[in-house]
Amino acid sequence: MSNSRIWLIRGAIAAVLIGAGYLAWLWLQPPGVPAGFAKANGRIEATDIDIATKIAGRVKQILVDEGDLVATGQVLVKMDTESLEAQKREAQAQLKRAEIGIDTAKAQVVQRKAEKEAAVAVVAQRNAELDSSERRFKRSEQLAKTGSGSIESLDNDRARYEGAKAAVSAAEAQVAAADSAISAAQSSVVNAEASVDAAKATIERIQADIDDSTLTAPRDGRVQYRVVQPGEVLAAGGKVLNMVDLGDVFMTFFLPTEQAGRVALGADVRLVLDAASQYVVPARATFVADVAQFTPKTVETAEERQKLMFRIKAKISPDLLKQYSRYVKTGVPGVAYVQIDSNAAWPANLQVRLPQQ
Repeated sequence: MSNSRIWLIRGAIAAVLIGAGYLAWLWLQPPGVPAGFAKANGRIEATDIDIATKIAGRVKQILVDEGDLVATGQVLVKMDTESLEAQKREAQAQLKRAEIGIDTAKAQVVQRKAEKEAAVAVVAQRNAELDSSERRFKRSEQLAKTGSGSIESLDNDRARYEGAKAAVSAAEAQVAAADSAISAAQSSVVNAEASVDAAKATIERIQADIDDSTLTAPRDGRVQYRVVQPGEVLAAGGKVLNMVDLGDVFMTFFLPTEQAGRVALGADVRLVLDAASQYVVPARATFVADVAQFTPKTVETAEERQKLMFRIKAKISPDLLKQYSRYVKTGVPGVAYVQIDSNAAWPANLQVRLPQQ
């Protein structure tokens, strides 16, 4: 066989190998982005929640560990409430004292009213005596004018009359004093009732602090880390745990101006995570930034404006998250595919695929 024929065969074999390698390379490449869709890299995120104390105190118990799934209302931490319980007992004693004060003040009101009734009776008696003295004085005065009565009897009757008038004034003053005493006693009732209300409010406030010393989960989520340990003393607002809200999980990514401008709120999104690329997770675009996140020094030309990048947030349905809460992990990188043309059909490789329950 001639050398030229050998080289020709070798060249043909090499061409076939090169072509096969190219086809294999094409086959192994990830599928491109179909028309009507946009693609961007991102990471799974979730809303962080700090479990913190309302008031200063000592951590008594931490009932969960890092990585635990927790449900809304589940008790996570108990703070030491011994001092608060003592304050509550003190306030309850003050309440009893104030309630007794109301009864005492009301009894004083009744007593003062009885004293007024007695003073009113005295006024009536003194008025009767005044009327009798006045009539006697007038008779004595008439007799003295006609010479039938003595001047001494007239003077005595005049003195009795003036004394009766003074007695009436004194009795009326007693009635006025009784009215003042009644008003004072009624004010004491109001003050005692206010003391009862204040004591009750103090008990309610202390009880609220006791209730707030039991820290519960505000949402379904997962504990990320423990900040302190039992026995440590925290200031008001001190953090004990950090958890993620498994009902608010999303991916944040960035798209250039042309694509971001075509993303509608509520647009369909498919998430493919690096750690589980066999699954396709559905989501929806819930936020599109109105300000560019990456801005070149100048944006005077159309080419430069295309470099602007806008932040987009795709949120996973809370109902779906409830079903797969044990799979949710924040920080996992992945790819987001966004439907920027509502008429574009999702390709087969981006149809929703989720783990079997």
